[in-house]
Amino acid sequence: MCRHTCKSPRTSQQSKRLFATSVTRLSSDGLMPGPQVASQIGNISRSLQSSKKEASFFPELSDKSVAYWLLGSAASVFGIVVFGGLTRLTESGLSITEWRPVTGSLPPRNDQDWAAEFTKYRSSPEFKLLNPHMTLDEFKSIYYMEWGHRIWGRVVGISFLLPAAYFIARRKVSAPMAAKIVGIAGFIGFQGFLGWWMVKSGLKDDLFAPGSHPRVSQYRLTAHLGTAFLCYTAMLWNGLSILREHKLLADPRAAMKLFERLKRPELRVFRASVGALAGLVFCTAMSGGLVAGLDAGLIYNEFPYMGSGLTPPKSELFSDFYSHTPDKSDIWWRNALENPSLVQLDHRILATTTFTSVMALWAYTKFSPTLRTILPAACKRGMHGVVGFVGLQVALGITTLLYLVPLPLASAHQAGSLALLSSVIILGGRTWVPRRATKLVSQSFAKPIPAPTGPRMWNQTLDHRLGKYTSPVS
Repeated sequence: MCRHTCKSPRTSQQSKRLFATSVTRLSSDGLMPGPQVASQIGNISRSLQSSKKEASFFPELSDKSVAYWLLGSAASVFGIVVFGGLTRLTESGLSITEWRPVTGSLPPRNDQDWAAEFTKYRSSPEFKLLNPHMTLDEFKSIYYMEWGHRIWGRVVGISFLLPAAYFIARRKVSAPMAAKIVGIAGFIGFQGFLGWWMVKSGLKDDLFAPGSHPRVSQYRLTAHLGTAFLCYTAMLWNGLSILREHKLLADPRAAMKLFERLKRPELRVFRASVGALAGLVFCTAMSGGLVAGLDAGLIYNEFPYMGSGLTPPKSELFSDFYSHTPDKSDIWWRNALENPSLVQLDHRILATTTFTSVMALWAYTKFSPTLRTILPAACKRGMHGVVGFVGLQVALGITTLLYLVPLPLASAHQAGSLALLSSVIILGGRTWVPRRATKLVSQSFAKPIPAPTGPRMWNQTLDHRLGKYTSPVS
């Protein structure tokens, strides 16, 4: 193995001996005058500092296998988000009334266990108000839906934690990536807690209005959905970042040309617009969580009108019914978050704004002579992908509303929101200048130490000269 990349503990001591021996021989041989010896000492010192960094615990570049694992984990989170939507749509989420992370991993195994679980469910508000005539066989169907969702969550956690520990222990990730992976792992644990916190809100009568439809809190549902989206986005982004770094380092010169192109001032507006678009898509998806939590998709099943006009009457949108204070100071935000009519209108406005923004950004890339010239082809393809996904998502949203939220369309609409966000993230990965990748590419262009000059010129670099006085470290 080459002495410059060796991770042996002897490397530091041998480098110091090499340093002392080299300076002594260069001076005594008369190869360089005094000032040049001092210059070369500085160069060698910097080389030793660089070698210490190379001998750190973590490598500079994460292994590709880490990227594939992160992308696989992201796909698993994508699946559980869709399955969680199905669990909610089938009203199965409140069928398991306890949170047992370990003992709850197995379903009831005999009639006695099933009877015990059914007894617990019969004491819940959902059974008393909605399903008083439910049979045991019907209960089993919704129980298995919720149990499958919880098991999938455990699988996501275990399939992330164990490989994460392995990759970090085997030094297959860079130091920044190791910190990010630990953060994602903590986020997964927090997501599990939020899931139970959400379910718990639908198991007590005092957490929703008396006599109303038993449901989980729309606030907790949206928080649970939002953390799932963020967890998925983190896995997707970091997995793609590792692959992008490997691709850029395979051809550093082409990478530097790409960076110079992306850093051009003419692309500043486009780069910022992609970031704003990602935030807008996320906010629209979270407003969809409020719609789902309030069953707001079951009213005003028409488009673009809502009743006799484009919007319901103002008295309905800002009703005093939702205010909890005598002075009505909370009437604005409570209606925006708790009034199904206003929540649906807000979601329509955000969805329309998202669609309009995507089409405007696409038109900017299509008809701006400057952008058509300097925008990389990969960014153009990414923009086309975003246009396709936003069109599909709008079509799914409208049809879901018109057909009274049927299960297949509603599930596809939820999956479409995550797919649209993914397409924007991928576009951002092609548009934004990656700082770490830029640093790694720049390091690959590090200039070699120049050959010394003096009374006795030599044509070899200092590294080659010093190679005569040492042997490679194995």
